[in-house]
Amino acid sequence: MVRRTDTRQRLLDSAAELFQSQGYHATGLNQLTSAGGAPKGSLYFHFPGGKEQLAAEAVRQSGERLCEALRTLATTAPDPATAVDRVVDALAASLTESDFERGCPLATIALDAAGESDVIRSACEDGYGSWQDVLAGYFTQQGLPTARAASLATVVLTSIEGALLFAKIRRDVTPLRDIAAHLRTTVEREFS
Repeated sequence: MVRRTDTRQRLLDSAAELFQSQGYHATGLNQLTSAGGAPKGSLYFHFPGGKEQLAAEAVRQSGERLCEALRTLATTAPDPATAVDRVVDALAASLTESDFERGCPLATIALDAAGESDVIRSACEDGYGSWQDVLAGYFTQQGLPTARAASLATVVLTSIEGALLFAKIRRDVTPLRDIAAHLRTTVEREFS
């Protein structure tokens, strides 16, 4: 017998993937339950707030997973510029492995639904905020003043986010490679 938590987690995992590649409005309830291997009624059993609650929790999960990946990539890098390179490389690899279907785990749903749902907007804000905090904390540990580290983290994240979108649209990782080169120069200058 499948445990209750297995069904809930399958729904979260499949929702995270579908929302990342298709967005909120293009993903229907039947598709969510089918991809999660669950009967339709189980969606409301596990997520009484329906699709909106499922989306917010899937966004939170995706945000937390990328946050941990960022933390690992940063803390194992020999220097801040290499840390940024590793982040870009990981996102470029994910994008190409998905045949340019999956870019940022939050961007598609943020653009699609955050304007009309405070619950989803809040989950997106928390996800992006946690990523910025990880990078800013890392930059601070590497010697930048707190305010400067937070500013640099914003520049890095927004640059990568824009390049990731551009790469997805073009079906080519060149924008990510281009921004990585510019960020390397910027980060090296900040720490010199």
